[in-house]
Amino acid sequence: MELFSSDNKVDNTKIKVTDAVRDRIPDGLFLACPYCGTQIYNKQLGDYRVCPECNYGFRLQARERLELFATDFVEFDADLTIDQTDFPGYQGKLDRAKKQTNMNESVLTGSGKIAGEAVDLGIMDSYFMMGSLGSKTGEKITRLFEHATANQLPVVMFTASGGARMQEGINSLMQMAKISGAVATHQEAGLLYLVVLTDPTTGGVTASFAMQGDVTLAEPHALVGFAGARVIESTIHEKLPKDFQRAETLLKNGFVDQIVPRQDMAEMIGKIVSMHKQEVADV
Repeated sequence: MELFSSDNKVDNTKIKVTDAVRDRIPDGLFLACPYCGTQIYNKQLGDYRVCPECNYGFRLQARERLELFATDFVEFDADLTIDQTDFPGYQGKLDRAKKQTNMNESVLTGSGKIAGEAVDLGIMDSYFMMGSLGSKTGEKITRLFEHATANQLPVVMFTASGGARMQEGINSLMQMAKISGAVATHQEAGLLYLVVLTDPTTGGVTASFAMQGDVTLAEPHALVGFAGARVIESTIHEKLPKDFQRAETLLKNGFVDQIVPRQDMAEMIGKIVSMHKQEVADV
């Protein structure tokens, strides 16, 4: 005997969602993981915003990441911002990015503690014009390394960038060399530079300070590369592998020291900083 008769079935074609009902449904209630495609109820992501299926870390704003990892934070150069420019539409983009991120540039810098260890800290923000490397971004990062060198502190840098900011032309590209010089001076002083590659880290940032760390960590499945996959495919006329430019591929080829889930990152950074400090003390 059938448990339910055919007359008791719901005909979905007769269910209509009115505009009033649609307006009451919150945005972002369900999300699709950008890596594995799993549909996720937003509460399942937790405080660290990590996919429960593949451990991909959803993109965070710089201040969100700061809240997760650092304490006793003192910000540097908060008021440093780009000068007026005549590039069409640029000022409007900057104004929108500033409003969205509550920052004047695409990187947050300062001093603080991670897992109890004192560090100078830089966090790039992909929500600020895709974390692009502008002239004032480069100036803030350079000053961060100069402060760390003067005060004998390690630097921890969370990278997230689409590359150089083309609206600023050569002034943007010059930041790669300027920051690299400050990184070299910091390393010549025997100080630790630890990089955490997050999704995405590309372009001129990858071609400079993102790949110059003494220790390089990465979040699971983070996209890391120089040119985009579509550009490469159109150049070599071949289909690229699924995990091309992902953190796991970089680990296999020696560009990354370890892939660390976001929820374990603070503890790992604290251990590395502590080990380096002990090694220096023993010398």
